[in-house]
Amino acid sequence: MTTNLRVVLDQIVTPTDATLAMASRELTRALVRTAPSGCAVEGIVPAATDAAAAIEAAVPGLVDLTRTALPRRELAAAWQLGVAPGLGGLIHSPSMLAPLVKHDRVHDHDQIVVTAWDLDAWERPGELARGAVTWHKAMLKRAVKHADAVVVPTHAAAERLGELGAFGDRIRVIAGAAPAAFAVPTDEIGRRRALNLPDGFVLVAGSSAASARLDEAFAAIARAGADLPVVVLDAPDGDEPAVVELAEAAGIDAGRVHVRGTLDDADRAAVFGAAVAFVAPSRRTAFPWRVVEALAIGVPVVAADTEMHREVILDGGVFAAASPRDSDGDAGAGAGADAVAGEALGDALAQILGSAAAVERYAVLAGDRGRAFSWLGAAERVWQLHADL
Repeated sequence: MTTNLRVVLDQIVTPTDATLAMASRELTRALVRTAPSGCAVEGIVPAATDAAAAIEAAVPGLVDLTRTALPRRELAAAWQLGVAPGLGGLIHSPSMLAPLVKHDRVHDHDQIVVTAWDLDAWERPGELARGAVTWHKAMLKRAVKHADAVVVPTHAAAERLGELGAFGDRIRVIAGAAPAAFAVPTDEIGRRRALNLPDGFVLVAGSSAASARLDEAFAAIARAGADLPVVVLDAPDGDEPAVVELAEAAGIDAGRVHVRGTLDDADRAAVFGAAVAFVAPSRRTAFPWRVVEALAIGVPVVAADTEMHREVILDGGVFAAASPRDSDGDAGAGAGADAVAGEALGDALAQILGSAAAVERYAVLAGDRGRAFSWLGAAERVWQLHADL
């Protein structure tokens, strides 16, 4: 008799977040590859046009596909209210979207596991749509009642999640990774040329939102003194002028700043391939996807000294004392605290950029640490989690 693990794949057919879509795709591919003897993987998807074709292209090897009667938006609302008829078995969601309802794990062998990659709804609610905050908080309450386990990417996130709900021993730590085979493409020069980007720059990711702390990153780059271009990834549409303003306020000429939005994996890898260093100033309880990608490529990393960064980067980068500003970006500690944080990041960045030998040394350290993250390893731990349950 075959035991099937049913994975919620809404982000593949109707993506709302590019990173969640990547994580869903990569984890499910790895689950297919690492399925133990007598086990297989199914998909659960919302109603959508050409859902089967999208799933087959992204995640080949599924033995079955269950289509719900509702499109994603309506499905998210229904599951928020606990309306999830006819869904049982072993269910794993790479996000918080799951049919979190009462079930019998002992007699019917039903299981429901969800994943929390970040705690943004609690740490930066003012930067999110009100509906998104309400939905995530409601789903966490349902998870407290009905989830057999909640997966988080780090022990730091596990500790913080434990403060938000009475999960007991149901919180499990399974880290994510860069996309499989994430490497600088052979056509990297052409890709960067198409993106109108130079070579040899300091790389940052984020938006003008306070929680991204780009002001501190720009202050660090200015303090480091290297007259290098600055590239910013993942800026939302329309946010480019605000990001450039932050850079200018830190003393960086606007002509040195190149702001880009969400890029596909190959373009993003091409950008990392020309980066001299990556600066990560954020203090959010969120898996630092771009940090992990920098490590995978072997880009030297400078990061705010937080528990999340310490756990992910370990000895693969340089840490700088973080600002005491609240994690949601409220400048309660004042501009002086932000300046101090920028100085600390700047001194750490200068340590890397001090010589070609230093850049090379920290690139090797980053690459060594990057090999610790693997979707195959994550999938094996997911299978073990469901076996333990």
